[in-house]
Amino acid sequence: MRALSLLLILGFLTVLSVASCVVIPLERAFPLNGRVELSQLVARDQLRHSRMLQGLVGGVVDFSVQGTSDPYLVGLYFTKVKLGSPPREFNVQIDTGSDILWVTCSSCTDCPQSSGLGIQLSLFDTTSSSSARMVPCSDPMCSSEYQTTATQCSQSNQCSYSFQYGDGSGTSGYYVADMLSFDAVMGQSSIANSSALIVFGCSTYQSGDLTKTDKAVDGIFGFGRGDLSVISQLSSRGITPRVFSHCLKGDGSGGGIMVLGAIMEPSIVYSPLVPSQPHYNLMLQSIAVNGQLLQIDPSVFATSSNRGTIVDSGTTLAYLVQEAYDPFVSAITATVSPSVTPTISKGNQCYLVAASVSQIFPPVSLNFASGASMMLKPEDYLIRSGFYDGATMWCIGFQKVQGGISILGDLVLKDKIFVYDLAHQRIGWANYDCSLSVNVSITSSKDFINEGQLSVSSSTKEMLFELVPLSFITFLIQLLELVEFQFL
Repeated sequence: MRALSLLLILGFLTVLSVASCVVIPLERAFPLNGRVELSQLVARDQLRHSRMLQGLVGGVVDFSVQGTSDPYLVGLYFTKVKLGSPPREFNVQIDTGSDILWVTCSSCTDCPQSSGLGIQLSLFDTTSSSSARMVPCSDPMCSSEYQTTATQCSQSNQCSYSFQYGDGSGTSGYYVADMLSFDAVMGQSSIANSSALIVFGCSTYQSGDLTKTDKAVDGIFGFGRGDLSVISQLSSRGITPRVFSHCLKGDGSGGGIMVLGAIMEPSIVYSPLVPSQPHYNLMLQSIAVNGQLLQIDPSVFATSSNRGTIVDSGTTLAYLVQEAYDPFVSAITATVSPSVTPTISKGNQCYLVAASVSQIFPPVSLNFASGASMMLKPEDYLIRSGFYDGATMWCIGFQKVQGGISILGDLVLKDKIFVYDLAHQRIGWANYDCSLSVNVSITSSKDFINEGQLSVSSSTKEMLFELVPLSFITFLIQLLELVEFQFL
């Protein structure tokens, strides 16, 4: 009977199931202690980079502080996810530099009890969720292609993990399979609840920086390229397309939107991802300042085990290898010197400016493979550092890297649509006012959203799908996933 039911459900879903879009609002939180020194931001980014570049892939968790348009007001981009039955909300940080979604377990020791971000911390309790299931060691995730150096099999037959880093911080816990809940939008206005079974981490121990309360959240929402990321899990079952997008607002209020699907904008240009890399590596080829190409040897951008260019939303600033940084800063200074007063502040190249930077500083173009250029406004490579002698001090936001990897962080990513098209192994971008609504590509039956600004256009396939009650479809999907889990 179970086998027959499974076949019937599969047959029904084969006709109706197609990929969907999930749209998640992002919020930005500010710590209570206000502004910090640029050197502290650099130190935090460097700590993150040392973790990223240790060669751990798959289920590796990165702990990061995401940037804002004003990096002195250190915040992070986070969203709310609903897990379990009944669903409970958790504030999780968005991070494209890690893979798994993990939240703090109720049994966690040495975990923050409060947050300086002004949010109420929540703990995941597996006994309080009727749909929670421990992932056993026999699950394929704990072996073969899913196996990572951090995945373990505990004595209690639970698939567990333990991540330790050189700086002393780390976390350990076990994997749980439970429901991720979201809102489903049918057509233009009809909204109903929906959910999907996913595997995520439940942290039972944290150490080092993870125990600090100043910017504590409930967990991390990883959007990396690994098999355990939520985008990989959902897309492998046809629930969402294998693409996600974000638009991070650069104004004082911050925030933005994250889409498990493609944001559509006519001006988006695409560049291929470098294959066989754990992070989102692009092929940077040249840099132009005010339309003039800089004299930089292209080989300094070549991708290898310890070189290349990474797009990372968990990095606050932006980093260029020295061979590119020096001519970049020299070109900027030469262009603006007649109108500003160059100065060095705490080792950083800065400028005293009496007028608007957009009227004085030149545009910058980062040129990638396939002819895709990323146009930077002055606010995309400068940060405001305060006031001095009646003028505003602006400093170069790019930092120098002594060899190694160039990293494009939120200083560059803000005020742009970014589309991570994993299905076609490419990344696209376009300058955009992220306080406006976005157009989401609907290649499927429905859109999944929590809230936020988006525009939706229905297709013929959607109109047909709307004839089927969403509650019935949701029931079938949940039933299929629970039946599948019983066979583990």
